[in-house]
Amino acid sequence: MAAASAPTGPAISLEKMERTAPGLVSLYKSAAVSLEKSGLSGQRAAVYLVLDRSGSMRRYYRDGTVQSLAERVLGLSANLDDDGTVPVVVFSTDVDAQAPISLDRHEGRIGDIVGSLGHMGRTNYHVAMDAVIDHYLGSGATDPALVVFQTDGGPSNRRAAEQYVCKAASLPMFWQFIGFGDPHGHQFDFLRRLDELAVPARRVVDNAGFFPAGRDPRRMRDTTLYDRLLGEFPQWLAAARAQGIVPG
Repeated sequence: MAAASAPTGPAISLEKMERTAPGLVSLYKSAAVSLEKSGLSGQRAAVYLVLDRSGSMRRYYRDGTVQSLAERVLGLSANLDDDGTVPVVVFSTDVDAQAPISLDRHEGRIGDIVGSLGHMGRTNYHVAMDAVIDHYLGSGATDPALVVFQTDGGPSNRRAAEQYVCKAASLPMFWQFIGFGDPHGHQFDFLRRLDELAVPARRVVDNAGFFPAGRDPRRMRDTTLYDRLLGEFPQWLAAARAQGIVPG
């Protein structure tokens, strides 16, 4: 029997995007350009979005910045995954919510998810990572995962966050951290160090990246955001395939 041919082009067609989510078509097209530049056209991946809901994040929820990021991630996901849905994990001290954002239900969706939640707590990366890992392993997915992990500062428990990243390196999951706030601020010192954790001394492959999106992430051009979200993903894919973490 002939081997199945590798997929080509976006996971969801332009025609379906125009029919289901016309407001996301420009994002979908911009993401496709970045994927092509990265040599990832035809790549399939399960895309996740993790959102920081610590107390300092309040203004980013109020002014629509978090909603904007969610829509941009959904536009990227439409190129990589044909289910038209991105699982969202909202966290602070604990996991505050888990709910999807989808092509047919994206407008105002973040407000719907967080609107009834209570106190905005601390910043425990590891509880969100645990939730994503559980979801991915329980989903039966065969494609690797690209996890967009948004935060505006370092974790309350640095040791736990570092341990989770190192342990997760054996899984077919790449963690792309994106920071909201002063790009030169010390609140991102931990993430910069996390991005440089030694391989193979601390983790089998480099499974995490980080970039700051500035004080007003909405001002970052779509193409720039997608280029940065995908900046280290191709290198991780190659390393993970070489180690047998992702099928070759």
